[in-house]
Amino acid sequence: QVLLAESGGGLVQAGGSLKLACAVSGRTFSGYKMGWFRQAPGKEREFVATLYWSGVTTTYADSVKGRFTISRDNAKNTVYLQMNNLKPQDTAVYFCAATPTYYNLISASSYPYWGQGTQVTVSS
Repeated sequence: QVLLAESGGGLVQAGGSLKLACAVSGRTFSGYKMGWFRQAPGKEREFVATLYWSGVTTTYADSVKGRFTISRDNAKNTVYLQMNNLKPQDTAVYFCAATPTYYNLISASSYPYWGQGTQVTVSS
């Protein structure tokens, strides 16, 4: 069984920072691609960032480029999302996801494995 568990969400003022973590368990994720997505109330789930588990290839949504950084610690089987200069429009539930595919990594439908999500609220 594949398990993803997010942590690190919370309430922060605009301009502040948070670091989300996604603990991965249940199998070896070598070759998998890891993604972060977010979903605000009443909106579709949207792509934030993706990272190859065994490489350094990263991709970011334009809305977070230059502010967010995705990274991983293979020894801890954990993927991180460092979020700086947070804005009220970053408020959402953030989800970690994993996929073996190489295709369309910005689409949520490409990811078969998901965590339960962690709430991030940015106040103005």
